[in-house]
Amino acid sequence: MSDDIILDIQDVTKEFPGVVALNDVSIQIKRGEIHGLCGENGAGKSTLMKILSGVYPYGTYSGNVMYNGKELKLENSAIRQASDLGIAIVHQELTLVPSMTVGENVYLGKEPTDKGTIDWNKIYADTSGILKRYNLGVSARAVIQDLGVGKMQMVEIAKALSENAQVLILDEPTSALTEAEIDKLMSILEILKAHGVTCIYITHKLNEFFRITDNVTVLRDGEKVITLPTPELTEERLVNYMVGRQMKERFPKGHRQPGEVMFQVKDLHAVDPNNPDRSVINGASFDLRRGEILGIAGLMGSGRTELVTTIFGEYGKVTEGEITLEGKSLKIDSARDAIKHGISLVPEDRKKQGLVLIKSILENISLPNLNQFAGFFSLDKDAELDASMKQAKNLSIKAPNLQAYCSSLSGGNQQKVVIAKWLMSRPKILIMDDPTRGVDVGAKYEIYKLMNELAEQGVSIIMISSELEEVLGMSDSIMVMHEGRSNGTLNVADATQEKIMAMATDIA
Repeated sequence: MSDDIILDIQDVTKEFPGVVALNDVSIQIKRGEIHGLCGENGAGKSTLMKILSGVYPYGTYSGNVMYNGKELKLENSAIRQASDLGIAIVHQELTLVPSMTVGENVYLGKEPTDKGTIDWNKIYADTSGILKRYNLGVSARAVIQDLGVGKMQMVEIAKALSENAQVLILDEPTSALTEAEIDKLMSILEILKAHGVTCIYITHKLNEFFRITDNVTVLRDGEKVITLPTPELTEERLVNYMVGRQMKERFPKGHRQPGEVMFQVKDLHAVDPNNPDRSVINGASFDLRRGEILGIAGLMGSGRTELVTTIFGEYGKVTEGEITLEGKSLKIDSARDAIKHGISLVPEDRKKQGLVLIKSILENISLPNLNQFAGFFSLDKDAELDASMKQAKNLSIKAPNLQAYCSSLSGGNQQKVVIAKWLMSRPKILIMDDPTRGVDVGAKYEIYKLMNELAEQGVSIIMISSELEEVLGMSDSIMVMHEGRSNGTLNVADATQEKIMAMATDIA
C-alpha cells in the first residue's frame, strides 16, 4: 500500500438478515484529503462508516480494511479501540450532555486525573488548546445548553480531535446549520486538512461536495459505483451515478389547480407555555387553498416551526388570533384535537418527534390511526396490516417486512414511515416541516411526487423548508416569516431568492 494511502478498504461485504448492505466494496482514501461519500439512503454509507469506527467489529463482515499499512482488526471494545487508533466519527445526531460544559463534554469518560482526582485545570487548558488550534470559536467553560446548534457541532468536532484523530468521519454535519455556520465549518475543514487530518465527508447537499472535497466515492445499493476527483464531476453527473438513471428535473411538475380558500390563520399570537412572558408568534396570517402547496420560508429562529406546531396544538399557547377550517373557527389544544379536525404534522425531527424507533414499521404507521381498526374489545389485526402494507407500498418503503424496527431503517425510509402514518389518517391539511432534511436526492424526488399527487387529490399542504430552491420549486405561494410574524406572501411566479431573503431579513 502506498504511503499516501491512509485507508485501503478491500472487498468489504456486510450482510444483515435478508439484506446485503455492502457488496464487495473497495475504496482507497489518501492521507490528508477530504473524501466525499455519497449515495441514496440505504446505499451503504452508514454501514461502511460503522465498520471503520468499530460499531460493527472485525469478524462481522468479510474483506479487509488496511489502516496506516496494517490490517484494521477492531474486536473487543471496538469503538474505543478505533478511537485510540485515531479514527473518530461526528454523528448527525449530537451526543452532548446539555448541562455540562464544553470541556466536560470533550473529556467525558476519559478525564485526566492527578493523584486520584480529576484534573480540571488540564481539562480546560487542553480543551482551550484544541478549540484555539482549529479556530472552533467556542469557550471551553461554556455550558452546552447555552450554545446554538452550530457551536454544538464544533464541540462534537473538538471531542473527536481530543483523541488525536487521524481520520475524522463527518455524517451530515450541516443538516441543522445556518449558511453562516456552514461557512464556518468549511473553513475549519480546510484547517484540519492543513494539519494533515483526513476527513470522510457524508452529505445529501450535493453542492457541498464541490465546495470542500478532493475526491468523491458514490455508493448505490451497497456497491461502489465510482470514485473520481471532484473537479471531474458535475451535480447532474453525480445524481446520475447515485440513482442509476438520468433525472431531468429536480422538482417534478404537478398538475395541481388550487381551489377555494379552506384554511385560514388570522393575526395569530402565542406565548411559550412554560414562560408566558416570552412571545413565540407575534402576528402570523396566511390563507391556504384547497389542493395548494404553501411554502413557509424564513431564517432559522424566525418562528416557522413554532407556528406550525402551535397550529397542531403541541407548542405555543394562543393569546390572540383565529384559526378557521372550511369557514369554522377551531380551538386546538392538543394534537388529538388537530387530528380530529383533519390536520396532520410531519415534524422537523423525525427521530425525536415522528417515530417510536424501538417499534416496528407496522406499529408506527398505525399508531395514530388505531381507532380505524378498533372492535368492541380488540383490534382488527388483518385490517391494520392490510392498510399499513398499502401505505408502505405506495411510498416504496424499503425494508425486509413491516415487522422491522424503525431504528434499522435509513433516514429516507424513516421519513416515509412518518409520512405514511399521517396519510393513513386521511388529512385535509398536511403540514410538512423540512420533509426532505437528511434525505437523499432520489427519496426527495419521490416525496415531491407524492406531494403533487396529494395536492391534486385536494389535500392542502403547508411545507417549511430551509432550502430556498425547494420552496421555489414546490410551492404555489410562499409566506415569509421574520421574528415570529408573517412578513408577506408571494405568488411563486413573482418570487425570487432575493425577494424572499429581503423579506426574511426585513430589508425594506
